[in-house]
Amino acid sequence: MSHEEQSSQAGGVDPERPLEQFVSKIALEPGAWALFMDIDGTLIDLAERPNAVAVPPDLPEHLHLVSEFFGGAMALVTGRALVYADKLFSPHRFPIAGLHGTERRRADGGVDRIEITADFDLIKADLTHEALSWPGVLIEDKGAAIAAHYRQAPERREELEAVMARYLKQAGPDFTLQNGKMVVEIRPSHANKGSALKAFLDEPPFTGRLPIAIGDDVTDEAMFREANALGGLSIRIGEPGSDTAAQYHLPSAAALRRLLAELAECGRRARPETKGKSL
Repeated sequence: MSHEEQSSQAGGVDPERPLEQFVSKIALEPGAWALFMDIDGTLIDLAERPNAVAVPPDLPEHLHLVSEFFGGAMALVTGRALVYADKLFSPHRFPIAGLHGTERRRADGGVDRIEITADFDLIKADLTHEALSWPGVLIEDKGAAIAAHYRQAPERREELEAVMARYLKQAGPDFTLQNGKMVVEIRPSHANKGSALKAFLDEPPFTGRLPIAIGDDVTDEAMFREANALGGLSIRIGEPGSDTAAQYHLPSAAALRRLLAELAECGRRARPETKGKSL
């Protein structure tokens, strides 16, 4: 079945209807959809430092129920490394594309990684050492990527981008500079969130489903474009704007969590042993 036929069968996309109505539509046919979500700024609120984020206590279980409801066709697509993303939602483990797709854990548990050379390790070490003289800038070594967070020193943005561009030249053509919300990152150029989404869709249980891509940042735009091209849905968290490929928006991560709680309830009710009960 083509993606066009699936889109028609799943109800299509009516741009005049509120996003909340799509939750009901999706809940009626969870087997037609695959869900892809960013983490920071999308599922959880942003914090001054990546390790300072707060995960609402009911979110891991809600994600587990949603994943179950979608038949396992739910993946997280994040700039975080797999090991750190997993810690946020323990004890549950989901399919995850980490480092913008540089590393990816499939639904079967296998992990694909792009190997990084020793030369890039030296570049990261030099950058980390130089950053000691940048007050308010936090360097995050992600393994296959390195990020400079300047949320506590926004006035250093232009200077920091220039320095990162210099290190990018040393890293070579296999790397690219990725800007985000108060962060600039050097990462492998042949991996992005769009290609990660597409890779998942080539594997069960994602195969043959329409993608729903949800994110909040410029790093999620590749994922939005891929979802749109395949006849799916794209949703940006935050204020709507003309500089995004997303079809819809939600005002905040909290608003998304409320919708996920509704889908989690659908998943819980679908369990034979809990039918007729409520959370």
